[in-house]
Amino acid sequence: MSFVKELVEENLPIWQQCLDSEFLTKLENGTLDEACFKGYIVEDSLYLREYAKVFAWGMTKAETMETVRNYYSLLSFVNEGEGATRLYYLKRYGLTDAQIQTLPLRPENRAYADTMIEAAKNGRGEAECIMACLPCMLSYGWIFQKLVERAPQVKATPYWPLVRDYADKGYEDACRAWAAYAEKVCTGLTPERTENCKAIFKQCSEHELHFWEMSAKPRNDV
Repeated sequence: MSFVKELVEENLPIWQQCLDSEFLTKLENGTLDEACFKGYIVEDSLYLREYAKVFAWGMTKAETMETVRNYYSLLSFVNEGEGATRLYYLKRYGLTDAQIQTLPLRPENRAYADTMIEAAKNGRGEAECIMACLPCMLSYGWIFQKLVERAPQVKATPYWPLVRDYADKGYEDACRAWAAYAEKVCTGLTPERTENCKAIFKQCSEHELHFWEMSAKPRNDV
């Protein structure tokens, strides 16, 4: 079994909890309070700003131009692929990206961002950085594909544009490419670093769960 596949298998119970969270259960059947979804979009926008900083640390740890290009491509993918739908929803709620940038991250989001940045900044190299990035990307692909499978009626809800972004083939292809890249980066690690990478991946998967749990409650400042 590949290292990344092993990581995914070990963390699937956490991802299943994410899929079964109150926020996503209500989102899939169209009963989610739009105030909660609005809060999620704002929080996700703030999260993506911090996520981009993890890529920046990845570039500083890079030993080849190929590595720099890989992180740059992921940053571009997140900015362009996820940005359009996010901005669509912000506009729907009368908000702009610029308006929300002064808002604080909620505690669960701040803790997640700090964990990723700590792993990327203070890890011994690129492996730790990619482990901080990967749970968000891979879990979203898994979660939203499963969500569409079990609840195709989500296509008739106002939340379908978001779901579609993460359940489509383009996102699946990107996840596959980044999983392969992570596999390459993590090949040949010492047992100590291997265990540390597993711990980072699990920590960030747990933070994903906390993020979804947080999102079931609306923000009170937007």
